[in-house]
Amino acid sequence: MRETMAFKTPDQIATTAVNSGVVKANLSPDRMIVGGILGGAYIAFAGLLAVVVTAGMPVGIWGNLSTLFLGAVFATGLILVIIAGSELVTGNMALLPLALTSRRAPLWRVVMSLVLVTAGNLVGSLLVAYLLAVKTGVIGSSHSAAGTAGALTFAKLATVAKGKAVTETSIAIFLRAIGCNWLVCLAVWMAYAAEDIAGKILAIFFPIMGFVAMGFDHVVANMFFIPAAMFAGVHGIGAANLFRNLGLAFAGNLVGGAFFVGCFYWYLYLRGQARPMTPDGIQATPTPDPRSKGGQEAAGPR
Repeated sequence: MRETMAFKTPDQIATTAVNSGVVKANLSPDRMIVGGILGGAYIAFAGLLAVVVTAGMPVGIWGNLSTLFLGAVFATGLILVIIAGSELVTGNMALLPLALTSRRAPLWRVVMSLVLVTAGNLVGSLLVAYLLAVKTGVIGSSHSAAGTAGALTFAKLATVAKGKAVTETSIAIFLRAIGCNWLVCLAVWMAYAAEDIAGKILAIFFPIMGFVAMGFDHVVANMFFIPAAMFAGVHGIGAANLFRNLGLAFAGNLVGGAFFVGCFYWYLYLRGQARPMTPDGIQATPTPDPRSKGGQEAAGPR
């Protein structure tokens, strides 16, 4: 009898990830979009929470600790995505290539998923940014009275958005996006290892906290931060700044997730593997040809 473990080993995570990528690739287009809207909204909620929590923490007093707190609460977004269930293009950037390289999903399905989920993520992010961040007054405006909560959140959002949309160079955005999604996809990867909710939350928390604290660029998070700043009236940010950041962040995230997680773990654990996979991602013993000697005795799962 197989001993039940409270976690999956790395090779078992790999097969679980392939199965997850196959499921995501085979979703109907409407489910990709709706799941993407939810995923974008969850990340935007986390971005809004991060702004509110760290507003009014001057660098002169707190130093880089404010980014640590920002990252700690921002982890809420991926926790919601993984446990509640939705579609997030950055995590899918590792799972879909795994399904593709394992020859279990066609390229056109992978591309369609990336495009539709990205569109859904953008819609969900914009809805939260406009309706629940700016129109509710949670994020203030340039007219907010100095020292009020609205003025503090406006100033914090302006700092974050201008840093990403204006201050960062193009190469910096691209490289930061690689580092970001390397860690995000590792968070997803390790969450698959856990068999309980507490374990999944713990696996997600530290990589997400780390990428935010280091100032890396997440394309879906930036779909919230930059448009929210534009809706709130932050000066100096235009459509060109938004599209430059999102395009470079998407490209960098794709490299970080598909290459540094998807391709590397495919090479380590899936390359040359021809054994079938069970629904929970565990390698199953292949059923041999019954015409071979001893085939009947060897058949069946371990």
